[in-house]
Amino acid sequence: MFASAEDLMAGVDAVTITLPANLLASDTDAASPKRVELRPLTIRDVQLIARAAKEDEVLTSVLMIQQSMQTPKLEQKDIAAMPGGLVSFITKKINEISGLYSSDAQLRELSESPIGQAFFVLAREFNWTPEQVRELTLGQIFGYLEMLNNRGAER
Repeated sequence: MFASAEDLMAGVDAVTITLPANLLASDTDAASPKRVELRPLTIRDVQLIARAAKEDEVLTSVLMIQQSMQTPKLEQKDIAAMPGGLVSFITKKINEISGLYSSDAQLRELSESPIGQAFFVLAREFNWTPEQVRELTLGQIFGYLEMLNNRGAER
C-alpha cells in the first residue's frame, strides 16, 4: 500500500511541551508547569535556517526556535537572551518532533555503515572536512574510492 499525502503530512501539527522548572527563572511557580507549543520544522524551514545561519550554531538554534515556536511567539533578540540550557532543551525537542534527532545507536550504525566508512576514508586520505565529503555525489565517492584502491594495489 502506498502512503497518502495525509500520511506524509502527519506530524506537522503543533506539539505542546512542558519546560523543566530548573531551566526557568527562579521565581517560577513549580506547581504550575510552564509549556510552549512547537511545530515540527519542514524541509523548507531547515534549508532557510541552514542558508541564513551558515556555520553559526547559536544563530541556527535561535532561528530553529523562532520558526518552530508557535506559542509564545518570540523575536530573535528574545531567544538570544534566553539561558543556554533552556535553548538547548527546546532545540533538542524541536529536533525530536521534526525527526532530525539521531540517537547514539543511530550514530553508531551510521559510522559502521559502508557509506560512513567511505566518508571516513576519504576525509582521512584527502584531508577533507566532513562538509567537503558530504558534498560529493555517490559517483564521485565511488570514483575516489576506486582511485585509492588502485593506488594501494600498485604499491
